[in-house]
Amino acid sequence: MEKNKIVTVIGGSGFVGQYVVKLLAKQGYRVRVAVRNPHIANDLMVNGYVGQITAVQCNIRYYESVKKVIAGSDYVVNCVGILFEKGKQSFEQTQYLGAVNVAKACLNYNIKKLVHISAIGADEKSTSEYAQSKGKAEKEILKTFPHTTILRPSIIFGHEDNFFNLFAKIAGISPFLPLIGGGQTQFQPVYVVDVASAVLKSLSDDKTSQKTYELGGPRIFTFKAILEKIMLEIGKKRILIPMPFWLAKINAFFLQCLPSPLLTTDQVELLKSDNVVAGNAFGLSHLGIEPTDIDVVVPHYLHRYRDLAPYDFAKGYGYKSQRKV
Repeated sequence: MEKNKIVTVIGGSGFVGQYVVKLLAKQGYRVRVAVRNPHIANDLMVNGYVGQITAVQCNIRYYESVKKVIAGSDYVVNCVGILFEKGKQSFEQTQYLGAVNVAKACLNYNIKKLVHISAIGADEKSTSEYAQSKGKAEKEILKTFPHTTILRPSIIFGHEDNFFNLFAKIAGISPFLPLIGGGQTQFQPVYVVDVASAVLKSLSDDKTSQKTYELGGPRIFTFKAILEKIMLEIGKKRILIPMPFWLAKINAFFLQCLPSPLLTTDQVELLKSDNVVAGNAFGLSHLGIEPTDIDVVVPHYLHRYRDLAPYDFAKGYGYKSQRKV
């Protein structure tokens, strides 16, 4: 991948997208941040020289909108993904049809490479609508545009993540935490910077085309172990209550009615399957990336949820985290 080429990052203002944009700019590439509301991407402009990063309006559900932002680009990265459906933002429209729109536009404009961020567990035959849409998209994208690399991360951690932060917040106000399905679902958390690095490696290496990489960190944790680690870091002791999937679905049925659902019935369905890298899959190591352990990063942003000890003026110290459970 040559410097000063244009890379359009669709969904570039999202959690993963922001890191992709920053890394591309750091390497000297010109970046278009394609988002539904360009004003929310204004903060990204400071990560490059004047004019290096620009924000453009794009709604991935409409092909004509996608065509306009891709025109003139050399490379494209699709970071668009939703955790729950809301209004017109359905899994089918956003994660499947939207992704197909991107692939078709890449074909029509002779884009050199497309990197599509999917998810471990993507399967068109899955009982989860989220995983179904991801699986269908992968199949159609590879058929439509051969110069595609697919990245499938496990749960992604980082300062702005919606997993460790979410459960840390819940642990801060609730006396108990639910162990959905007994808490035995396995995860392989991957650092957002490693995912962004995988995007850059995929764009610059033609040998990654038509390949799927599953991205996971160096360790596998059960859901229960992750909750215990979160409690340790924020200094809270909470009761872990096993909750069978059927009961979790009943609770999720009502919780998904909230503006920003804490849990949906589809997410409960996802929790029935482990979220780890398959033994025979291409992974971060095949891209020359050493995965980052959660202990290197997570404690640095979960500290904000800790209780602080009052300052002792006589002894000259205080406001230190009480890391006890």
